[in-house]
Amino acid sequence: MSHLILLGAGAVCLLMTLLWLLHLRLKNASVVDPGWAGGLALLGALYAVLGAGWSTRRLIMAALAMTWGLRLSFYLLFTRVIGHPEEGRYVQLRREWRTNIPAKFLLFFQFQALLAVILATPFLLSAMNPRPSLAWTEYAAIALWLVAMLGETLADAQLHAFKANAANRGTTCRAGLWRYSRHPNYFFEWLIWVAFALFAWNAPYGSVSIACPLLMLYFLFRVTGIPATEAQALRTKGDDYRRYQQTTSAFVPWFPRS
Repeated sequence: MSHLILLGAGAVCLLMTLLWLLHLRLKNASVVDPGWAGGLALLGALYAVLGAGWSTRRLIMAALAMTWGLRLSFYLLFTRVIGHPEEGRYVQLRREWRTNIPAKFLLFFQFQALLAVILATPFLLSAMNPRPSLAWTEYAAIALWLVAMLGETLADAQLHAFKANAANRGTTCRAGLWRYSRHPNYFFEWLIWVAFALFAWNAPYGSVSIACPLLMLYFLFRVTGIPATEAQALRTKGDDYRRYQQTTSAFVPWFPRS
């Protein structure tokens, strides 16, 4: 198993190094976001091909990981990178870092590679699980994954349609799922990681996978997710977003407060 981890780490580190070089040319660090999702899809495929577990399980796990990762990667690529200026979060990082910015972004990109390797633990454990049948937890995980994928895709589509309308510039999206949560995309993204952990639960050492949705929750609430996104929204939307914060659930979809 250790050789697979090292191989996977080398693959995503190389990917992030190439994207870092690309970001120097484009002057746009937003390429790290589709790269992160694509790196996880890559790890899902790599572990499925080289894993020693039951082939049907490896195929299912690869399909779940790659469908999620590639959809998110292409969505981010076309809505935040191609034809778009650098996202405000990264512009703000440049302001805060001031000096040695390329070197600091290299560390940032490589940290994303490390995070991808850690979060890919359910893919690895599932790929090494020799049990020749699916447990009920794996069926439940597939069902949860389907619900979460539908929710995340719908939230992304609603936000993209809102942003595509020039009349909405400077205002906050309250359409569809965004009426019930300030971050429905993050909520369903987190559910996907719960599904991945549940799928790996019956593998040897599968309980370790629960750390992945917990880690994702920490990053969403404390590091690069909700805090950075809302800080940027307050800079660009001001009082309109403050009113949105006062009436709308931050994470779990719920009825808005009057």
